[in-house]
Amino acid sequence: MRQVSTLFLKVAVIALRLPVLALYIFVLPQFFSTATTHAGQGETLGFIFLGILIVMYITIIPFFFALYQTLKLLGFIEKDQAFSRLSVTALKKIKNSAKVISILYLVILPLVYIVAEWDDAPGLVLVGMVMVGAPFAIAVFASVLQRLLQSAIDMKEENELTI
Repeated sequence: MRQVSTLFLKVAVIALRLPVLALYIFVLPQFFSTATTHAGQGETLGFIFLGILIVMYITIIPFFFALYQTLKLLGFIEKDQAFSRLSVTALKKIKNSAKVISILYLVILPLVYIVAEWDDAPGLVLVGMVMVGAPFAIAVFASVLQRLLQSAIDMKEENELTI
């Protein structure tokens, strides 16, 4: 039963990569061409778009790194190594990747506000806040799991020394 659930989670993690790749390959280049057109005309808004897009492209690196660490963690669970230092390390890397993504989106949030003011789209700021909050929530969740797993490993090692 455990292998079925970890297989399902692995498929879900792999399936999560597909829409993100589609966004980065097909949708964002269209915004990039629009931004460079505006930037070529000397408009400040074009450079703001360009800054937002560059940060969005940078965030794909920690995102895919976190997905890779998630797949490694699921592999550890399948091999009955869930309560190991390797799992704690994978959770730590997931937490740090989520923090990096959250911080990068927090940095561009003022730029998103400028674009929202220009376009008269206050909902855009909410989308920007979600892009900051979602990775932060994942980082907090991974941090809690990391501490819980670390304390379980410590208790396990303490019990092994007692026996």
